[in-house]
Amino acid sequence: MPFNSSLVKAVFREVTPLHVSRSAAWAAASVTGTVLREIIGGARKAAADQARTKLIPGDLLTAIDRNVELEVGTQWYGHSPTFRGLTGVPAGRRGRARRPSAVAGAHRFESGVKKLLRGQGVTAVPVLVRDLDGIASVFLTGLARDAAMVVREGGIQRFGTVTLEAPGEPAVLPPLEARLRALSTRTGDGRTVDTDDVLAAATMQLFGGGLRQRALAEAGGATADLVD
Repeated sequence: MPFNSSLVKAVFREVTPLHVSRSAAWAAASVTGTVLREIIGGARKAAADQARTKLIPGDLLTAIDRNVELEVGTQWYGHSPTFRGLTGVPAGRRGRARRPSAVAGAHRFESGVKKLLRGQGVTAVPVLVRDLDGIASVFLTGLARDAAMVVREGGIQRFGTVTLEAPGEPAVLPPLEARLRALSTRTGDGRTVDTDDVLAAATMQLFGGGLRQRALAEAGGATADLVD
């Protein structure tokens, strides 16, 4: 697990006073790790096209351009020169004196990011490591906020999705999986963020079916034998 549970719980404490169960922290770490692994994998393929094993910011942009599911942690984009000038980046966000805690604390994820890079046999220039730090921090902070909201509201009512279609052919909406429907109604107490709350939050943060499915499956495996 690239991101340890103590780091995850520290992020949760910044956004909610709710207790976070051990398995919920592991689930959040797993989901974040899956997301970063997929982003790095996409950037690695972009670098491989140019016979490189050291990733540069352009590889990140190419990875996101090739796979819209990887466009996560977007609040970081306004703070990074990598995304400067791109459509949809709120220009007014750069230069603010007061930064969100997720951005100010992004450096905490450097060790986990480098571990994920080594796992795919690549390295990255410092600015790209910083970008991956920031994306991880913003994503995990959003995951924590949504998980806390699930606890407060007793479930979720919205699921994001991305549907790929061929030109000239009608879009076919994928069926909502039984697992996702089960997460729409919460059964736990109102004082603790549990594993299912994190998984429900992940369905809100990850709008692409493929990445979301992998993240939920890997989180389920990572927490299967844990006892809170």
